[in-house]
Amino acid sequence: MSLVLDPIAQDLLFREARTASTFADEPVTEGQVRAVHDLVKYAPTAYNANPLRVILVRSLKARRRLAALMDEGNRAKTGAAPLVAILATDNEFHEELPSLLPHFPQAAEMVFAERPVRERTALLNGVLQAAYFLLGVRAAGLAAGPMTGFDHAGLQKEFLDDDHTPLMVVNIGKPGENAWYPRSPRLAYEDVVTTV
Repeated sequence: MSLVLDPIAQDLLFREARTASTFADEPVTEGQVRAVHDLVKYAPTAYNANPLRVILVRSLKARRRLAALMDEGNRAKTGAAPLVAILATDNEFHEELPSLLPHFPQAAEMVFAERPVRERTALLNGVLQAAYFLLGVRAAGLAAGPMTGFDHAGLQKEFLDDDHTPLMVVNIGKPGENAWYPRSPRLAYEDVVTTV
């Protein structure tokens, strides 16, 4: 292997990491979520935009509202997870750029004045940050179950506003009994990589 990351960490983050379908009855603490954020906030984004926003769904009332918006196959998992996070993009991320990009504060007006440009940038970079978020959850010893099967317009209306676009819903917690489906195949290196 040509990797410097410890093999145990490789397994935790990649090889053995799975999407859990059931969860243990063990809460996910605020401290764990803060530790995840402190790790994944370093994800690279264009112009240091940081467009990802995370809505933690903890209360039973909010969980019921969210479950009603999930596709039928995802409702039970979302209802049983100790914590559920809605990952969304902030399409007005440019308002934070003067503090996030102090060497080029005028980027907010020069590059991101138009809403369509902001939405494209927020989507690409928000998804990148979401991938880091999933790895951060795994680094905390938890399972991350990302799902895109939900009523996107309904979720936006119920939990967000017109300036935020939902990306995915993530179930988070310690895996429960019979948590895993058999691992599906992956494409081989030769099927993915082309050298020119």
